[in-house]
Amino acid sequence: MIETLEITINNKKYNYSKDITLQEIYMEHQGEFRFPIILAKVNNRLKELSATLTESATVEFIDLTTSEGNRAHLNGLIFILQYAVKKLFGKNSDILVQHSLDKGLYIDTNFKLSEEKLLKIKEVMIDIITKDLPITKVTIDRIEAINYFKEIGDFTKAGVLRYNTNNYITLYRLGNIYNYFYNLMPTSTGKVKDFDLTYIKDNGFVLRFPTVYINNKIQKYKHHPHMFEAFAENKEWAKIIGVRNSVELNKVVSTGKINDLIKIDETLQSNRLLSVAKEINAKKNKVKIVLIAGPSSSGKTTTSRKLCMYLKSFGLEPKTIGMDDYFVEKEETPLDENNNPDFECLEAVDLKLFDKQMANLLSGKNVKIPTYNFSTGKKEYHNEMQLEEKDILIIEGIHALDNKILTNIDRSKKFKIYISPLTELNLDDQNRIPTTDNRLLRRIVRDNRTRNYSVEKTLKQWPSVRLGEEKYIFPFQDESDVTINSAAIYEIGVLKTYVEPLLYSVESTSPYYEEAKRLINFLRLFLPIPADAIPQDAVIREFIGGSYFHE
Repeated sequence: MIETLEITINNKKYNYSKDITLQEIYMEHQGEFRFPIILAKVNNRLKELSATLTESATVEFIDLTTSEGNRAHLNGLIFILQYAVKKLFGKNSDILVQHSLDKGLYIDTNFKLSEEKLLKIKEVMIDIITKDLPITKVTIDRIEAINYFKEIGDFTKAGVLRYNTNNYITLYRLGNIYNYFYNLMPTSTGKVKDFDLTYIKDNGFVLRFPTVYINNKIQKYKHHPHMFEAFAENKEWAKIIGVRNSVELNKVVSTGKINDLIKIDETLQSNRLLSVAKEINAKKNKVKIVLIAGPSSSGKTTTSRKLCMYLKSFGLEPKTIGMDDYFVEKEETPLDENNNPDFECLEAVDLKLFDKQMANLLSGKNVKIPTYNFSTGKKEYHNEMQLEEKDILIIEGIHALDNKILTNIDRSKKFKIYISPLTELNLDDQNRIPTTDNRLLRRIVRDNRTRNYSVEKTLKQWPSVRLGEEKYIFPFQDESDVTINSAAIYEIGVLKTYVEPLLYSVESTSPYYEEAKRLINFLRLFLPIPADAIPQDAVIREFIGGSYFHE
């Protein structure tokens, strides 16, 4: 007798034979989705479509409009792209996934590229997708996997697996090539249809794809020169010191040289910020306002306070103002789609008062500066400010780069700074470390330490935080005069020691369990780094504690 299972999908119950795969039933529900189904959650546990159902369960199918599905979609595209490149230009041709750029990924090639070659790559990728070739999951002995990657000359991938302590490793096969990805994958090429390629230079291009932040569409490419140059500068720095990926960082740790790396990297960070201070000082006769913005957990507070110290060393007297103190009164605060106060939209700021007071300060008037009381939802006026000849305003806020603020003050009097931890490390040539993950790890540690937040509370808030950044911060990054990278090359290993125990607190029944597990699996690829040698003025101290500027 064939044993049957009761499977609940979208609150409807279905009967299927035991050991049926998700692959065998997903097409019955494809019509309910805009994009191809790519993964599934079985009793809230994330599964690839190759998984079998062995007991009655609740199943939720997923396409690229979720964060999990989007990661799988992107990994599938990268694998197809690598396969197409090798098919066209030979087995020694390859891609190096570098960093995010305008809702896409900037990718280098190890061969000279042209627009014609890129068009051919795209055509071959479309052909591979149309043929719906299988992406097969293969479990093999870890040592065998290491030897395979050594044999094909991918020593970085072999090095990654060296620091994986599992006896067996999951690889994925497409045609005649194998690769390792630390996120889940689609089961075939036909499930990742949506993409485009944009030529940048003779060995670089952008892989573009839909995301939830652009209404699940592929937007027209817009180049961000400051961001691109900042990433390029940091990648070159990583190359010079020989720490371009997790393998090379782990080697520094395992050979006892991590303290030297910390000192070198922090010296570089200080020198970069000092250069910004010199640039501001050179314009001191014109520039009277420094505006600083960046996404959550970028280290804006530490960076701005450290910048103030450098400016003082040149004889300037910085005076700081936070735009949060200019929130409108509680009853005037706009509401979001869930009828909760929306403090992140520009309308939550009393722009009329802000613009007027900043103009008055620049004209030498004495101004009563507000302090926003979040308990009462009211502005309180206890402090006065007046600018002297050597004074300069330092203004921090998520809207600081928005052209809709300070329209009454000439642009030549403003110096705009964009801050973000632009992670220069990769795991290997096809697995990057997203800047977003770096910031999330920072936030989990800080929220727990300073606000006593659980990991689940931080993970619950993160999507709304990200949405606010996409709306109010990222669109204005090109308005900056300079982009500052606040990431330390060593920091993932440091964050690991603080955040890994916290992630284990998330129970398997939690809706955030899969995200916690993903982060744990990511952190396993790094050796822990102690914080002893990190100076008190380092940005990372803002999150792990012991900061000169915070405690």
